Amino acid sequence: MTTAPPLPPPSERIAVVVNGNAKNVTQQVIETLDQILLGGDLFVSRHIEEGPQIARTIAERGYGTVLTGGGDGTFTVMVSEVLKACRELGRAAPRFGLLRLGTGNSLAWVIGASKAKGRGLAADIQRLREEAGSRAMRLIEIDGLLAPFCGFGIDANVLQDKEATKKWMLKIPVLKNYTTGELIYFVSTVTRTLPTYAFKSVAHCRIINEGADAFRVGYNGQVIGSPIPKGTVLYEGRAKLASVSTIPYYGFGLRIFPYAEERDDRMALRIATISVPGFVANLGPIWRGEYQDPRIITDFLVDDVTIEMDPATAFQIGGDFHGVKSRVRVRLAEPIQLVDFYAPPRQ
Repeated sequence: MTTAPPLPPPSERIAVVVNGNAKNVTQQVIETLDQILLGGDLFVSRHIEEGPQIARTIAERGYGTVLTGGGDGTFTVMVSEVLKACRELGRAAPRFGLLRLGTGNSLAWVIGASKAKGRGLAADIQRLREEAGSRAMRLIEIDGLLAPFCGFGIDANVLQDKEATKKWMLKIPVLKNYTTGELIYFVSTVTRTLPTYAFKSVAHCRIINEGADAFRVGYNGQVIGSPIPKGTVLYEGRAKLASVSTIPYYGFGLRIFPYAEERDDRMALRIATISVPGFVANLGPIWRGEYQDPRIITDFLVDDVTIEMDPATAFQIGGDFHGVKSRVRVRLAEPIQLVDFYAPPRQ
């Protein structure tokens, strides 16, 4: 009778937390992960209330790497909960990464994660074990959560409309088996969000610098004018979008924050008043992050701001709709270690 080799300590293992409700997290994906990972390292969350307990277990065991699967929202919740649990227990924080199992997965464009289906799923975990490096990355802190981005306006409305569209599309038998996240986003944006914004009154936005000097930036990230001190109103006027990010991308490779990586000690703040016809006409350059018109797009680099909207406006955090709000405070958080397939391999 042969004895199975002992498991390596959790600090050398990978914990994977997947959102069991995500469309791409199928039973086949769960079974594949269960086969790839060592015993007990897969956590399947089906209710948001399970997040804190899963996070505490991960912190108590002392995993060296934690991956999330299920989209940017899953990443946001689990990173926030795991870091909170590590602080409470006095444990070192793990490095974080993601498997590309959600629809948008903005971070996948930053770190080079594969489309996590079939061989891609196994390949990414194998790369993690053998060679994937990591780098420091700063997130934003908002409403007790850590996320790569958040925002008021049309981006939040897209997410709100997506959920409503998803419900009716999945009720139609002929569509149910062919409905993908990409299709839901397309249908909801074309049939709900854009038509609504074509006739919707534009909210009044006021943004105050609450931290270190802010900088107005223009074409190619060039600084415009003098540094803007704490207490200054950075922007006051109409806004269809008022969003903050530490990464260039939203989901699907939409490069909405082309200057997000200009400085490690600042996050990108973008305010836009672009019309629906203007957006459609310039979709290509906007998608690539090349579109610049100072009459309708205003960019800053900031580390702490208060954003006020009148009337209260749809708000999203990390790709999840978070209701309608009139005022939020957004700060640049301390860096985390993020698995990065573009980084030099670990030595």
